[in-house]
Amino acid sequence: MTASSPALLADPEWLAHRFVESADAARFIRVPRGDHGAVPFLTELYLGEREPGGEVPLRECLALPGDARLGLLFHSAFCGSTMLVRALDRAGTAMGLSEPVILNDLVGMRRRGADPRAVARAADAATRLLARPFGAGEAVIVKPSNVVNPLAELLLALRGQARGLFLYAPLETFLISIARKGLGCRLWARELLEGQLRDGFLAELGFTPEDLFRQTDLQVAAVGWLAQHRHFARLAAKLGPERLRSLDADRMTARPAEAIAGAAAHYGLSLSTAEVAEIAAGPAFTRHSKSGDAFTPEDRRAEYAAARSAHGDEIDKVLEWAGVVASGAGIA
Repeated sequence: MTASSPALLADPEWLAHRFVESADAARFIRVPRGDHGAVPFLTELYLGEREPGGEVPLRECLALPGDARLGLLFHSAFCGSTMLVRALDRAGTAMGLSEPVILNDLVGMRRRGADPRAVARAADAATRLLARPFGAGEAVIVKPSNVVNPLAELLLALRGQARGLFLYAPLETFLISIARKGLGCRLWARELLEGQLRDGFLAELGFTPEDLFRQTDLQVAAVGWLAQHRHFARLAAKLGPERLRSLDADRMTARPAEAIAGAAAHYGLSLSTAEVAEIAAGPAFTRHSKSGDAFTPEDRRAEYAAARSAHGDEIDKVLEWAGVVASGAGIA
């Protein structure tokens, strides 16, 4: 049984989950507000079976207001982005959406060679749908998957009132994350770079596919990191700090209250000093964002120190090599 189009569009608990390209429609599932905090990502893997709402033609979705309060949290991966979007998720202030799959569908559409105008139209509808407020006066902070990063400029252009933040782990921290998470994460780094090649992200770095094939896993991870860093540095210079700013994840975990206050101010969220302190001491920063287990900044530092010790030689060599690549490509 499916709900009517007006009912689906009026209630943000009907999540715009997928873009159905063949039907030119958005597909909805029910995800109550309270369920969002229980899953790290809004994917089938974590959501499981959900009440289906049916599909709404994109032409009806495009009739939604385009000026709702929206913030976009872009990220490099392995940088605490899930933690930050949860920290900003506060009833009466903002709702956080973590990696809605409908934005990934835009990437797939683009990579399959869709007309750029069709991609922009679908992105227009998707951002209108995701920006529907959950409560009066609330903003919505959307954290896309990092595969969506090539579309960051398009999303910010479509929603001219939206502000973006690029959260990134410093390269050394990023490489430690890849190394400590093992083979599956090393494969992920290669898959990410494969997508970046298709997106034209690597054109100015001077690597051929053959070059990349000869590189180690951590070199591949570093190339992907450099490509993202260059992309957002250029975009921030183009748009200015009112629209797009960046945040170092190591500084965020070391000084969470300062990071929360800065991110909230950038997104136009009203949080008092007491509320910021409460959030910094709360579950977003004291529990693991994926498992929910107790996990303090001290635990994180200990894990990273152990991984740094185990993989130090490889990491040091790749950091030195990446510095040379960055210098040659003009990447700060």
